Amino acid sequence: MATLKMRKNRQVALLRGVGLFSGCTNAELAHIASLTTEYHAKPGQVLAERGKPGSAFFVVVDGEATATRNGVLLSTLGPGSFFGELALLDGGSRTATVVAKTDMQLLVLSRREFRTLQELSPSVQNKMLVELGRRLRRMDDRLDSSPALNVDIAEWSLL
Repeated sequence: MATLKMRKNRQVALLRGVGLFSGCTNAELAHIASLTTEYHAKPGQVLAERGKPGSAFFVVVDGEATATRNGVLLSTLGPGSFFGELALLDGGSRTATVVAKTDMQLLVLSRREFRTLQELSPSVQNKMLVELGRRLRRMDDRLDSSPALNVDIAEWSLL
């Protein structure tokens, strides 16, 4: 029992250091920690694959991953970054492939746990929406700066 408590205390400490959860109270962090599973990934490990169903949401605690689509680098994800939310929000497939670039420490939530998180903490949900908006604007800026891109807007995605 003491080991489980230490693990949850550690997860609360990890969550406290992630901007996505900065508006959460200690009680909310403890509840979120009870929902998460700590996961370690090795360099080269595929964490999400474009076109495949998504069943988990990831928060990067330590390490780096790359998000690509059709071989194009979309983003480098480091501590505090998160991914996998879009497939859980809309039930669609993954829109990008995410591969661990270094050893990584992640906190993972299943679809059910992710929904519980949304209900538990509206501040976290709002921060996710803000980040989705940032990603949309970044992609919009890329399209503006590359008029030669042949992009089907219906298939356009963020990450």
